[in-house]
Amino acid sequence: MAGLIEDYAIIGDLETAALVGRDGSLDWLCLPRFDSPACFAALLGTPDNGYWRVSPAGAGTCNRRAYRGNSLVLDSFWETVSGAVKVTDFMPPRTGTPCLLRRIEGLAGSVDMRGELRLRFHHGRVVPWTRSAETYTLAVAGPDSVWLGADQRVRVQSSDNRTRFDFRVSAGEHLTLMLIWSPSHLPGPGWGDPHAALAGTLDFWEDWASQCRYRGPWREAVVRSLITLKALTYAPTGGIVAAPTTSLPECIGGERNWDYRFCWLRDATLALSCLLRSGFQDEAEAWLNWLLRAIAGDPADLQALYGLAGQRRLQESEAMWLPGYQGSQPVRFGNAAVNQLQLDVYGEVLDTLHLALRAGIPIQHHMWSLVNSLMSYLGEHWREPDEGLWEVRGPRRHFVHSKVMTWVAADRALRMAHMLGINGSAQRWRAMRDEVHQEVCREGWDDRQRSFVQSYGSRALDASTLLIPKLGFLPAHDERVLGTVEANRSLAEDGFLRRYADIRHGVHGVDGLHGPEGTFVACSLWFADALAATGRPEEACETFERVLDIRNDVGLLSEQWDPQRHRQLGNTPQAFSHIALVDTAFQLGKSLNSPGGASVRARYLAPWEVTAEF
Repeated sequence: MAGLIEDYAIIGDLETAALVGRDGSLDWLCLPRFDSPACFAALLGTPDNGYWRVSPAGAGTCNRRAYRGNSLVLDSFWETVSGAVKVTDFMPPRTGTPCLLRRIEGLAGSVDMRGELRLRFHHGRVVPWTRSAETYTLAVAGPDSVWLGADQRVRVQSSDNRTRFDFRVSAGEHLTLMLIWSPSHLPGPGWGDPHAALAGTLDFWEDWASQCRYRGPWREAVVRSLITLKALTYAPTGGIVAAPTTSLPECIGGERNWDYRFCWLRDATLALSCLLRSGFQDEAEAWLNWLLRAIAGDPADLQALYGLAGQRRLQESEAMWLPGYQGSQPVRFGNAAVNQLQLDVYGEVLDTLHLALRAGIPIQHHMWSLVNSLMSYLGEHWREPDEGLWEVRGPRRHFVHSKVMTWVAADRALRMAHMLGINGSAQRWRAMRDEVHQEVCREGWDDRQRSFVQSYGSRALDASTLLIPKLGFLPAHDERVLGTVEANRSLAEDGFLRRYADIRHGVHGVDGLHGPEGTFVACSLWFADALAATGRPEEACETFERVLDIRNDVGLLSEQWDPQRHRQLGNTPQAFSHIALVDTAFQLGKSLNSPGGASVRARYLAPWEVTAEF
């Protein structure tokens, strides 16, 4: 049975990632890419859907685990009655075929170890042909082959479509198991030196993390979130996946189970800002270039999400052979949100281009043509209802956030035109910006609640309205902003915010689906931002640290948090959550360094470095 969502740690090679549980079981891995079919899918089913466990024989979960320094190398420690052992899991950054290594090191006494490997290709469905030799085990099915070897001889037994290997490790001894994927039509791969692979992987991550310019409080959380964001980056294209998993539920036993192994435009501006502020210029430019390639074409065809290389067709299907995480069905592959109209993405793209220009990344001629094309389309269609930020699968509505992002699009286009000395369409864009602003303030405001609401004509509150001051739509001291921040307190449960109001009662909500969901990590962080912006830095810091407290033992956040059962929910680790964490840390650092933050600053390391604002 799969562990709790927060029981899993991530390892990866910048093209795919694996999830390793506290019990030493690797329960999720897609090869050779994030969006490939999984060969270990026990996370969404049973052990028969594929896993690889390495742990002391008869042991349960490890006593403790941690990433080694600022790396993605995971150390898990077990203490048994006969001795102590450490298992180190890692994937070297990809230079050829994907490789996953598990190094077992004896620390004290002698420990009997048990390894169990059950490969199931095509998302846990296909049982491969398996054979074992003296130095390796080979599994083949269709286009996939996986080789398992070791740097020392171990006794291997293959039966019941699984491979088992037993060995003993004593203090000072070590053994490395290596799993390599390759196309089944090619000859077997070379094994390489596992010691050099470990040293090289540690050096890579430490060198990368050393570029981080953040020097404020919560540095450990910020660096770990940036490492996680790097781990979710598909290096060949620069695309950042929302999560390496699919169908981890937003409600245990519910139907809100989505495939997040793709790249969302809504992540664009915040991701670029986090990378630039933190000193990772190369990653920022790679993400920007991915974005520009992905959205090339007719502006009417702009999607909310794309594949790792910018693919557009991400057809959604259901895996009937997988019972789902703790019975949460359906299990989905692909995402039908590609077919939705989400007008907010036009604002996300133009905000990202404006941010890049401010950061000194040059705007090429074709990029300005893109600005004009996007604005021409948006000028004709912004009055239409859409599915909005939360990708509702019900009727389209006039979502306030979508309209605010339309205002952002016009505003950023005007700003870029001014910076570049181009005034061709400025008058038309200015008129559009003013019209959108007036309409949102009139139709999106509920005078009884003294708050902006989710959509025109609705009384439902929505945490996305907390972004209004951050986006520059209204200043933070505006009475309407203050009222909205106060009204959104009703979305909180135990200090964490839900996305919107009507879902908490377990009825069919705005998304057209049945059942409740957890509180939303990013929304809780937006609330901290809004509190800081409106002059409440102490409460903002308390809210932020409340989110830090729900990270798992190795610093990872999923999409949501269940405040009743104290469990993480949704796909993990979630890029949106970690991007928001880094952004909020910067925002709070700026707030605490202002005169109004002096009374709170004494609780932290003060004063500290504040990097450039983008």
